[in-house]
Amino acid sequence: MKRYKATLMDEAAVVRALKRISHEIVERNNGAENVVLIGIRRRGVPLAEMIASNIEKIEGIRPPCGTLDITYYRDDLKRGSENPVIQPAALPFSIVSRDVILVDDVLFTGRTAAAALDALKSQGRAASIQLAVLVDRGHRELPIRGDYVGKNVPTSRSELISVKIPPFEKGPAVDLCEIE
Repeated sequence: MKRYKATLMDEAAVVRALKRISHEIVERNNGAENVVLIGIRRRGVPLAEMIASNIEKIEGIRPPCGTLDITYYRDDLKRGSENPVIQPAALPFSIVSRDVILVDDVLFTGRTAAAALDALKSQGRAASIQLAVLVDRGHRELPIRGDYVGKNVPTSRSELISVKIPPFEKGPAVDLCEIE
């Protein structure tokens, strides 16, 4: 069970962070012509769409967006004891020679990002793969970092970051909760 502690980012702060990330993506990639956005299922998908809309306002072109389900690629699933429902990658474009921006809500241990990299291997060789996250909470177990980070939030292991993003919740917002 989780207990609310504080709101770390209200709607205005989330919108500002995503606009900044969008500008940084455009700057680092010399525009958006070669950029594709891939949201890590679940909350990374609407975040990728929001970033794509921002980039369209900045550059006049909307980068293609896709969805990646990394469930099968996670190394922390107990095989045989769970029956995960795996969704195929919804990539209506090729990633070959493209600048891929993986988008997720929270960067914690790095295991989700590592699983996403494994899942992308079967899709071809990208020119580059970059990681955009709304919140980096630390506690890395793998040598992975976000290229674009909305907010760095040092947390304890007994805390949880709760990202609220439509269509899953009312929001957007980022809350800090205590695990009880």
